[in-house]
Amino acid sequence: MIKRYAGTNPARSRAVAHGGVVYTVATAKDKSGALYAQTKDALAQIDATLAEAGTSKSRILRTTVYITDMSKKPEMDRAWDEWVDKANAPQRACIGVTLADKDLVEVLVTAAQ
Repeated sequence: MIKRYAGTNPARSRAVAHGGVVYTVATAKDKSGALYAQTKDALAQIDATLAEAGTSKSRILRTTVYITDMSKKPEMDRAWDEWVDKANAPQRACIGVTLADKDLVEVLVTAAQ
């Protein structure tokens, strides 16, 4: 069975769960902050979605973080390091990209349920 968690856009799911795995993505709700603040906000969205899907950050398998300015990666790293479950650190990649509007970060997560 596939379970889909509705997002703000009817053409996209905020998360999808299948076969004991949750796939989710988030950007910051508040687009006014710098990369550090937006990363914290996006990670809070990830926490909420994972909880709704019956899992948590301790069960993250893999994360891809997309940021608009690689020179500011230390800001994202600081927010990540404050948030991540260090006893269960997932695989993580960070990629420099162009994002829509005022988004500075987008976080893509795969987690076990």
